Amino acid sequence: MGSKVSDHVLQRLREWGVDQVFGYPGDGINGLLAAWGRSDNQPRFVQSRHEEMSAFQAVGYAKFSGRLGVCAATSGPGAIHLLNGLYDAKLDHVPVLAIVGQTHRTAMGGSYQQEVDLHTLYKDVASEFVETVTVPEQLPNVLDRAIRTAYARRCPTAVIIPGDVQELDYSAPTHAFKMVPSSLDRGSWTAVPSEESVRRAAEVLNSGDKVAILVGQGAAGARHEVETLAELLGAGVAKALLGKDVLSDELPYVTGSIGLLGTRPSYELMRDCDTLLTIGSSFPYSQFLPEFGKARGVQIDIDPHMIGMRYPYEVNLAGDAKATLERLIPLIEDGRGREWYDTVCANVTRWRDTMERRAALDADPINPEYVAAALDPLLPPNAIVTSDSGSTANWYARHLTMREDMRGSLSGTLATMGCGVPYAIGAKFAHPERPVVALVGDGAMQMNGMAELITAAKYRELWADPRLIVAVWNNRDLNQVTWEMRAMEGAPSFLPSQELPDVRYADFARSLGLTGIRVEKPEDVEGAWRTALAADGPVVLEFLTDPAVPPVPPHASWDQLEATVAAILKGDADRGSMVKQGFKSKMQEFLPGGGREKK
Repeated sequence: MGSKVSDHVLQRLREWGVDQVFGYPGDGINGLLAAWGRSDNQPRFVQSRHEEMSAFQAVGYAKFSGRLGVCAATSGPGAIHLLNGLYDAKLDHVPVLAIVGQTHRTAMGGSYQQEVDLHTLYKDVASEFVETVTVPEQLPNVLDRAIRTAYARRCPTAVIIPGDVQELDYSAPTHAFKMVPSSLDRGSWTAVPSEESVRRAAEVLNSGDKVAILVGQGAAGARHEVETLAELLGAGVAKALLGKDVLSDELPYVTGSIGLLGTRPSYELMRDCDTLLTIGSSFPYSQFLPEFGKARGVQIDIDPHMIGMRYPYEVNLAGDAKATLERLIPLIEDGRGREWYDTVCANVTRWRDTMERRAALDADPINPEYVAAALDPLLPPNAIVTSDSGSTANWYARHLTMREDMRGSLSGTLATMGCGVPYAIGAKFAHPERPVVALVGDGAMQMNGMAELITAAKYRELWADPRLIVAVWNNRDLNQVTWEMRAMEGAPSFLPSQELPDVRYADFARSLGLTGIRVEKPEDVEGAWRTALAADGPVVLEFLTDPAVPPVPPHASWDQLEATVAAILKGDADRGSMVKQGFKSKMQEFLPGGGREKK
């Protein structure tokens, strides 16, 4: 008996080294599901609770493995549900393939059940490659091109297969007119800029006395080269959030994250430098970069499409970060003074002291910063950390020390809620031998995280290291937006939009057979982390945190803080302890300089 088109899809995925596909069943992919049954579930079908979660899991898998993430969904609503996760892949430049069903060819154009114009739907999110397979001979080329494009362009692609095509007997393309053969190997390649442009970049960098380096996820494969260059230049290194795990935060000249969720030393680094080198980052917020005209600039990025944006760089080097830096480093002059380097390191030390003081402040019931600060020294050296969007991303960005072998990520550009737990599940399938910690707000937990605890319970036995810890900051508030309203609109919290139902997340975890720990007092925080990190399976840690602790941006002034306090005090709905205990005086400690900037 010959194989079906659906059988060949799975065979080709196996040949490409795909180990699992994150998906949800539906009759639009019944042919594929039957093929999975015939293939002894190879590659493994990982069942989420919702197609959006399948896409997020594929993104998390791809981010932490460096390999293609694959997700699958039925026609119509299933294909629609994938979109948010696929946009996350597109905006964060992650290779993901979506395989989606479609109504039978005989019904297309007839307003049939679950018939959606998938080409129109996907033409933006999978703009680099989206195609429908209509005959068996078309399949290998379409599938191979989708995978090759996803890798080469670091983007999502989509292959649409109507239900009746999945059931057809497979026949390969022949050596004939109007046939398109295909091959499997994608090989490897490295892009490098011209020697002349590298020399011009070296001239700019050698002329600087106060050099700042900004790294993003595109520098991840060039850790040694970035460290070497930073030491030659006596530079400070700031990190875009997607590049948080590129360099160890234990290096004294690494200033940490940049931007609204960033650190004070990163802000000072950009404010005071005279030269900027950006490596593998498309960090969009130019207000956090040097003033235009104050600093000379060089950019390195593998994607020419992303070159020359965000700042008026003098030299734009289109090339792989590692290969480009290997050519640049021999041209860099050594022996410059250490005054700038010492200033950067001193700023980092002072910031760490400020963060310790902020985490130690009393709150009602628990200071959310202390929850992250208590985890920091306990994290295993090979831990993977995911963060959801919201105020927890502030604590992830500022309190967690990324050490050399640790990994971490979040939804960087889309900044979507609800990705933290599915990212963590994707990470566990990418690295089942490593512990994974997801940092999640209660809003994101209610949106997606609770349902995906069921997925964690379903697959826990597959992971060599069974530890998957979901930490929930439970403050009954959509806290990041609440603070944005206060700081930007001068408005108190609008409870109909911001207040969340009180859910007992630890109890829900226990109902699934997982470990659930509810922490209501600050003295129990560290012990809860230790218990979770010693557990033999997934754990939900529920921390009751104070919504009145502000995620103060690194450039905040005392006047801005006063305006925020006034907005809070206008509303009688805010019951945070920091208001009741003299909010204005306590807020000094939350200023970037620990209150030193008060006039």
